[in-house]
Amino acid sequence: QSQFVESGGGLVQPGGSLRLSCAASGLRLHDYTIAWFRQAPGNERERVSCTSRSGGRSNHADSVKNRFTISRDNARNTVYLQMNSLKPEDTGRYYCAAARMGLCQFIPDHNFFAWGMGTQVNVSS
Repeated sequence: QSQFVESGGGLVQPGGSLRLSCAASGLRLHDYTIAWFRQAPGNERERVSCTSRSGGRSNHADSVKNRFTISRDNARNTVYLQMNSLKPEDTGRYYCAAARMGLCQFIPDHNFFAWGMGTQVNVSS
């Protein structure tokens, strides 16, 4: 049983795009800081994108900066991760999670809760 349900993953060629969705139940995403994480075999879990408020500035890992965009659709209670110019190193399972509203750079990973089951992204030719 998950409060978040991630979807939109799949197999894509390098240079392609995917839009991941995180649909929430039981909480209003607008009230929380939301982040996307990814985990690949042999790698530590990595926070890739974070947003502290609707329409506000987002925070991205250097590895995805200028390629990924996080956004909110409050009417649908859904958060998206638009991923462009995908690279093989972007491969992994992507998760969304919520934390108490605050500045992303000051929220440690362990403060995030309501994790989903994730959606797999494979970038390969």
